[in-house]
Amino acid sequence: MSLILISSGRFAEHQTPPGHPECSERAEVMEVVANEWRDQGGEVVAPREVTREQLARVHDDEYIRRIAQTAGSAVALDLDTYASPETYEIARLAAGAAVDAVERVIGGRHQRALALVRPPGHHAERGRAMGFCFFNNVAVAASHARHLGAERVAIVDFDVHHGNGTQEIFEDDPSVLYVSVHQYPFYPGTGAAAEIGAGRGQGLTVNVPLEVGAADEDYRLVFAQVILPVVRQFRPDLVLVSAGFDAHERDPLGGMRVTTAAFAAMTADLRAAADECCAGRLAAVTEGGYDLHAVAESLRAVVSVLGAKASKANLWPGCSILPSRGEAAVAATELALAPYWTLQT
Repeated sequence: MSLILISSGRFAEHQTPPGHPECSERAEVMEVVANEWRDQGGEVVAPREVTREQLARVHDDEYIRRIAQTAGSAVALDLDTYASPETYEIARLAAGAAVDAVERVIGGRHQRALALVRPPGHHAERGRAMGFCFFNNVAVAASHARHLGAERVAIVDFDVHHGNGTQEIFEDDPSVLYVSVHQYPFYPGTGAAAEIGAGRGQGLTVNVPLEVGAADEDYRLVFAQVILPVVRQFRPDLVLVSAGFDAHERDPLGGMRVTTAAFAAMTADLRAAADECCAGRLAAVTEGGYDLHAVAESLRAVVSVLGAKASKANLWPGCSILPSRGEAAVAATELALAPYWTLQT
């Protein structure tokens, strides 16, 4: 099959305090979905640890050293980011899974890959852990893709939270497009439409900030009028997806109303864009999502779309809610990015 999953039961070994939303049960859900794919005849492999060289492409040496020093201890790095004795090793496995996904896709062994990992990564900055994140898995993957010869890499992030770390790492890099659709204002406080990158990367940070309560139709509009046009104009050699499911209508942290079917539709749209731009090369890496049943359903939907023999078109569910939030977000993004992209508004 053209889809491979990278997964491990070891991701449950990263422990957080009782009641913490980023709990080890999330890894158990991921393992269930991976085993279901294996039972269908799909390929599932265990990750290997990321190398220090691969981490150092996106993280400061001193920061990597500080995280390494947490090994064997329980440490609070901020108010909601906790390292347990096993966290350093497991965080290296998570980043390594993202690297493995890229290697398999860039190398042509598979068209698509999905890394089922925790802890998540997109809040981790060059020198700072935050938002449950230690190493920026998708950023490490993007940098590795560039190392392997990809000239342009597109990252699309549909987690409910803005990926401040991914933005910071690539904001002045003209070879990496970062596109985020997220609840705004919300944690971590970044992701306004006016944040468009810096220096040679100006225009290559695309933020689509949605007001709380956005539903499927808002996301459909944002994908059709901003995300897909920008990705297609960028013409990436690889599409990476920060696949967070905390915009789901049942998620306890987010305030959005996205259905499981809409996550399938987003994934299908991104698969179609990859098919058009880069011979189908797409790798997805899990981020947030804190309702266990919603995560399981959403992962199954993503696996179904990425594992299908042919692209599935027009999967967006019907929605009776007018996309006023989506229209406002598209207008703000168009105002900020008009000099750089032709948007379908």
